[in-house]
Amino acid sequence: MDTHIQQAPCSIAPADKRRQAQLIGDDLVRHHGKRNFYSVQQVREANRRNKIDIDVACWSHALFNTHADFDRLHAGSRDACDYAAMKAEMLHSVANDGSSSWFDFDLSWLEFPDLDISIFDFFD
Repeated sequence: MDTHIQQAPCSIAPADKRRQAQLIGDDLVRHHGKRNFYSVQQVREANRRNKIDIDVACWSHALFNTHADFDRLHAGSRDACDYAAMKAEMLHSVANDGSSSWFDFDLSWLEFPDLDISIFDFFD
């Protein structure tokens, strides 16, 4: 019995995720300015301009679209893409590159969700 597990067709290496995040992020800012999120069409156009293969384009959508837009994009699709897991992987690949700095490129335009730190009020 063969126990070899195949990766999902849209699986990409962390270095490729990092490169894709940089290419698409830079493109989106250049064409649409700094925003919290971009439309599905804007991300599609950025993927096309940067020649991101259709098989891995969903990684760009996970990083730059809202959760609702990502889910609508995948509605009725046979792809079982998990927005939160994919976004976390993209951010991890950007943040965990082994360099001394957290980011080698500017992601200051990408606003992370506000976190409610009131649950840590026991530190007061």
